[in-house]
Amino acid sequence: MQSNPSSQEVERHLTNFLPSEALEDHADAVGVVERDRKLQIPPLVWSFAFGFAGGASRTLANFRRSYNSTADKTLSAGGFYQRLTPTLAEYLRDLVEYGLDEVAVPHTVSEEFNRFRDVIIADGTVLRLHELLSEEYEGRRDEQAGARLHLLHNVTEQTIDRFSVTDEKRHDSTQFETGSWLEGRLAIFDLAYFKYRRFALIDENDGYFVSRLKRSSNPVVTDELREWRGRAIPLEGKKIYDVVDDLCRKYIDVEVEIEFDRREYAGTQSRDTKRFRVVGVRNEDADDYHLYITNLSREEFLPEDLATIYRCRWEVELLFRELKTQYRLDEFDTTKKHVVEILLYAALLSLVVSRELLSLVIEHADDELVFPPERWAATFRSHAQLILYRLSDYLGYSPPPLLDRLIADAQKIHKQRPVLQEQLATAIKPAAEA
Repeated sequence: MQSNPSSQEVERHLTNFLPSEALEDHADAVGVVERDRKLQIPPLVWSFAFGFAGGASRTLANFRRSYNSTADKTLSAGGFYQRLTPTLAEYLRDLVEYGLDEVAVPHTVSEEFNRFRDVIIADGTVLRLHELLSEEYEGRRDEQAGARLHLLHNVTEQTIDRFSVTDEKRHDSTQFETGSWLEGRLAIFDLAYFKYRRFALIDENDGYFVSRLKRSSNPVVTDELREWRGRAIPLEGKKIYDVVDDLCRKYIDVEVEIEFDRREYAGTQSRDTKRFRVVGVRNEDADDYHLYITNLSREEFLPEDLATIYRCRWEVELLFRELKTQYRLDEFDTTKKHVVEILLYAALLSLVVSRELLSLVIEHADDELVFPPERWAATFRSHAQLILYRLSDYLGYSPPPLLDRLIADAQKIHKQRPVLQEQLATAIKPAAEA
């Protein structure tokens, strides 16, 4: 063990990460808190972070129960729902963005990635919404609503660098911006992000990329970077996809020239060329090649290394699966846009808190121990309610007695809607009197 944690190390660590005073101050600044101060912000934030585990499904009722079991004073169903406002959605988004800037899980990727500042993966996922939200979040089909969550996943730190939410029709590629921030970073793309100009700008900003090669691109080979003995088919001067089906070598390693349009400037648009490396790794089972385009040099990365690097894309698929299966990101039983945003940011907040807690676990664990992301997510979920209970105690809150909360939650809310027992009593009473 690297250190001996105290019995309240988890609570102390989390409240240092999101201090109560800072939570309250920012709530005041954006206007979340009303004058009577009945709403207690720290319990609300922690309830959204841990309340996803409060039942079989992620509902607003379960978040309210989590809040009522944490705060000093309970909120009725109506009182809780009235506080679910666009301002609260904005507040939770601010917390997620703050948390993403602060959280960093200790380095866990392969040593071959040490030369990069970070390894990042861009991707998106569709969230199906109620059809009445089709104007706010237009789906790909008529009378269908859908949002698209775009993420920039940092594999090195096991967290999210950036995120955005659009309607379903917005293409993933439009949400990835190039710039000086890419210096020293390795970006891994699937075909949804394939653009020669994007690759050129990453290279010009001293960044690195690996992407699958789109078949329609079919660049011309300008040089072979590996010599083959015997009667090998020459590739120089040929378009890569025109000859790849005739090859049987284990690897392809060539330089290609690509053409692309520069961004329009002062009403004119110029065309430019660049040379990049294309690598192919033979897939014997499918009898074809996986082709990748990159600006990583052969001196540092062999073809099999690039195939291994690209497999890191699976990390972002695991991240989306974690968000949807553990934090119930795909459950939106609402027709209100701002409530959708609250539930979405609550799921991202759960992820951020999960990663911050993982950093504490790694800090106190033996160096040789490994914590697979999916196993950690399941562990975090199974302990979420316990952590929430202990946070409430650590912060000095005194929730109402359990019996009072049971009575408040279980009683009938709609006075005009008779339950079965009342209907039976009403039907039996006249017969008994007769």
